[in-house]
Amino acid sequence: MKQFDVIVVGAGHAGCEAALAASRMGCETLLLNINLDSIALMSCNPAIGGLAKGQLVKEIDALGGEMGRVADRTAVHFRILNASKGPAVQSSRVQCDKQLYRLTMKSIVERQPRLHLHQTLIDRLLIEDGRVTGVVDHTGVCYGARAVVITPGTFLNGLIHVGTAHYSAGRAGEMASLPLAQCLCDLGFEMGRMKTGTPPRLKASTIDFSRLERQDSDPAFEPFSLSTERLGENRLPSYFGYTTSETHRLIRENIQCSPLYSGAIKGVSARYCPSLEDKVMRFADRGHHPVVLELEGLDTEEVYAKGLGNSLPLDLQEQIVHSVPGLEEAEIMRSAYAIEYDFVQPTQLHHTLETKKIRGLYLAGQINGTSGYEEAAAQGMWAGINAALAVQGRPPFVLDRSEAYMGVLIDDLVTQGVDEPYRMFTSRAEYRLILREDNAALRLTPRGFELGLIPPEHFGRISDRIQRISKGIKRLSSLRIYPGADVNSKLEKKGSPAIKNPLSLFQLLKRTDFSWEDLDLFRDVPDFPEDVFADSDRHVRKQIEIEAKYEGYISRQREAVARMKNLESRRIPEGFDYSAVPGLSNELKMKLSRIEPETLGQARRITGMTQAALAAVLIMIKKREQEMRGPAPAPPQSD
Repeated sequence: MKQFDVIVVGAGHAGCEAALAASRMGCETLLLNINLDSIALMSCNPAIGGLAKGQLVKEIDALGGEMGRVADRTAVHFRILNASKGPAVQSSRVQCDKQLYRLTMKSIVERQPRLHLHQTLIDRLLIEDGRVTGVVDHTGVCYGARAVVITPGTFLNGLIHVGTAHYSAGRAGEMASLPLAQCLCDLGFEMGRMKTGTPPRLKASTIDFSRLERQDSDPAFEPFSLSTERLGENRLPSYFGYTTSETHRLIRENIQCSPLYSGAIKGVSARYCPSLEDKVMRFADRGHHPVVLELEGLDTEEVYAKGLGNSLPLDLQEQIVHSVPGLEEAEIMRSAYAIEYDFVQPTQLHHTLETKKIRGLYLAGQINGTSGYEEAAAQGMWAGINAALAVQGRPPFVLDRSEAYMGVLIDDLVTQGVDEPYRMFTSRAEYRLILREDNAALRLTPRGFELGLIPPEHFGRISDRIQRISKGIKRLSSLRIYPGADVNSKLEKKGSPAIKNPLSLFQLLKRTDFSWEDLDLFRDVPDFPEDVFADSDRHVRKQIEIEAKYEGYISRQREAVARMKNLESRRIPEGFDYSAVPGLSNELKMKLSRIEPETLGQARRITGMTQAALAAVLIMIKKREQEMRGPAPAPPQSD
């Protein structure tokens, strides 16, 4: 039996990041996939990023991951979402050449030292004394490992639905993983069933794009990766249209043909991303719904029809497509379908994504009840890092909710579990003002360097940038402008209020009508130091300006983080008996016993937890600690 340090099962977005992280950290790693031609395949939309997802991609890059770099190299359309809002909720999204993305990631994985690839289907795990020791494929071949990361996507007992027809598959054209799902069930994991879907792909030459609204890329777009020197020049537009009353009539009159409504589908759908038949039935007052057409690449006719996802029979799908203006003659190249698959309730995982039941076994991606390429990649990297650290006998890697969106994602999963496919939103991150896209590299590159995933020269550049930001803030805070005709006339010319008292340049930057570039107005003020304008790094200037404009809010969030750290540092003893805590409801006792929170902070975030219940747990912990220390020594007796 061949032996490896880490085995990763599944080479989707989670599996690629897991395998790359483990191998780059020095572990001999084996990456197994049912089909090596589908490595990093974009099963659904041809895009990376989006609201809150862009933050995840930049954090993956900051830690030394690959998704952002590959997205930059293969992007053909660029958007900054929420560009008119504050930096806390702005997110990047790129539309990629779908096949080029897959081939680029495949090439990177193939050429990575210490990373070995093999095409096979894994049927079961090898377990000894509560620890995973390897995997067995469908031909009976065994592969040994000290840690195993499972990233099966939608393949775990996958079942595709198109109208009344259904068949076993991981996605269209690929076999499902049935024995592995049964193996996890037999090991005693609490499992559930999720449902997702994908819309039809249309032939571009059969679409009348003149009847649709065209959207081109944003002209100013920052790459996902700081290692990307320049973006490619190839660009593709997107197109917008709408469903019609005829679309809705077709669905309402044939809703009995939908497996969603006939009861054939048992898996739970996501509320925030409903299929078209779901939208029509749930929002009957809406006269139309948006349809977005995205070309899947530079050298293909396939067009992704976002908004037309459904699980109806093909003849109905064709009628629905033809009811949309501009799509009257459109040909369907690939049918829309729904897919059900198994997942493992993530409350059975530690914060490292190692299972509580089996040591050395890690789960990442849709198996943990999430949706989205970005959520999967973030979990994959997290699991791969921790698997490598465990093998090397090093402390685990965990980020808390104040350090990264990744920390929010993992904490939500292992603390609260899921009752529908989990998707990241900016609203989930209570400290989103300090977890922005623009400062991801500043926050996490030092951690990536400590792990061995960031080269020294790249770390040096980021460290230098951090120092220049700090120096720039101090410099602008020390320099003042004084009221006078010359200064106030410049402010008046800019449309900014005059000043009556001395004002630092940092305070001036707080004004909503003032930007870094506007500081140049004072370049000719007598005795004004020229070095204020010396730093031409746009990233440094942007960080200083954000720190100025949001200083009060950022300070309050950092104070909240400090308070949160007190609860997070208070660990709950392993094997703590919640049934012995007076005042806890039976429901909370069961939840706490099942989830086994590691800290009081994690316990506080469990659904239904109250301050009174938290206080009762803390009192019992202190009582237990006192009992372990024994009675306090008697005070000395006086003569």
